[in-house]
Amino acid sequence: MYTRIRDLREDSDISQARIAEIFGMHTTQYRRYELGESDIPLGVAIKLAKHYNVSLDYIAGLSRKKIPLNKD
Repeated sequence: MYTRIRDLREDSDISQARIAEIFGMHTTQYRRYELGESDIPLGVAIKLAKHYNVSLDYIAGLSRKKIPLNKD
């Protein structure tokens, strides 16, 4: 899970500081998510999935496919 969010962020050319700002959290907390030092709360995982337009299964490492979310 943790490498997935790092890879998504890097593929989008966004810094840790910027993504933390987007989600209204301290950079240190976001860095802990990427390093696996802190579990990612479900609400944050949902925001990440929406931001990167991928499924929660992809974020969680349950799928290798970046199936985009339906825009319901």
